[in-house]
Amino acid sequence: MEKIMKPEKPVGIVGYGAYVPRYRIEDAEIRRMWYGGKGGVPIKEKAVPGLDEDTITISIEAGRNALARAQVPPDEIKAVWVGSESHPYAVKPSSTIVAEALGISPLTLAGDWEFACKAGTEAMQASLGLVGSGMAKYALAIGADTAQGRPADPLEYTAAAGGAAFIIGPAEESLAVLEASVSYATDTPDFWRRPFEHYPSHGHRFTGEPAYFHHITSAARVLMEELGRKPEDYRYVVFHQPNVKFPQRVGKMLGFKPEQIETGLLSGVIGNTYSGASMVGMTAILDEADPGDRVLMVSFGSGAGSDAFSWIVTEKLPSVRDLAPFTKDYISRRKAVDYATYARFRHKILR
Repeated sequence: MEKIMKPEKPVGIVGYGAYVPRYRIEDAEIRRMWYGGKGGVPIKEKAVPGLDEDTITISIEAGRNALARAQVPPDEIKAVWVGSESHPYAVKPSSTIVAEALGISPLTLAGDWEFACKAGTEAMQASLGLVGSGMAKYALAIGADTAQGRPADPLEYTAAAGGAAFIIGPAEESLAVLEASVSYATDTPDFWRRPFEHYPSHGHRFTGEPAYFHHITSAARVLMEELGRKPEDYRYVVFHQPNVKFPQRVGKMLGFKPEQIETGLLSGVIGNTYSGASMVGMTAILDEADPGDRVLMVSFGSGAGSDAFSWIVTEKLPSVRDLAPFTKDYISRRKAVDYATYARFRHKILR
């Protein structure tokens, strides 16, 4: 049985981009509100969307950056797929609005994807298959969220906003070529939200094991074993980042060194962007990677599943990455808000 997935035609990432809102709420401000300044988690702050920002606007900004680097005509993109667990409409696709705003409509596939935190990489898998089959030359996959967290819940420290976009195309045009991928999924109910509920629920420590750690290690190990790769073959690895400790621990479990693991930009600074977490981390890697570097990228989505990808950076990357803002540029521009402003921006005050 073939355990890994490889497209019929070699494909890769021909354009990428990220977006992170400028507003921030600091960990200390959340602790001040709910715990008298005590407790907390090792998160400095998290990104908060403004009143005029949502998953769609985040997706459009990230998509524009990906188009700038790809330098391909928008009307040649034959799929626009947006993965999120915070789509603005219950029955109105985000993808059609994004496609229209980016000049890709009308002759394109458009659809919204859901798989908790790995909705974005699920869209990437589909894009790789569509392009790799020859049905389309280019496809756009986006992971974006304005993640929700119940007041005083641990999620409120880490559930942030942001997103990333990847244009998938032919290997000869790619900035990073796909070696292979693996998807691993089981029915593990570690995180959920019922209809009409405003906030999600989670299984607390259950979300680590058997959810996060089992799925990420399983997907990564299968991919590396089938490719004959070892941790030392990769310069970078990026995992889904629900907090600071999980990606560091899972990296150690898989045999990676701390300096290989991309965690600082997200889990230590701006929180977890949910559907775009591993994808935003991948954009930060591409902002600094050198040709020939190998990158392992592994997402996780509650419910539960992981997508693992092995990429090789090409000679084309250095010449185009300056055509759009770096991920660190979005992170470095910031405006702190207090809890009352944050509650207003996130519609936590219900009339």
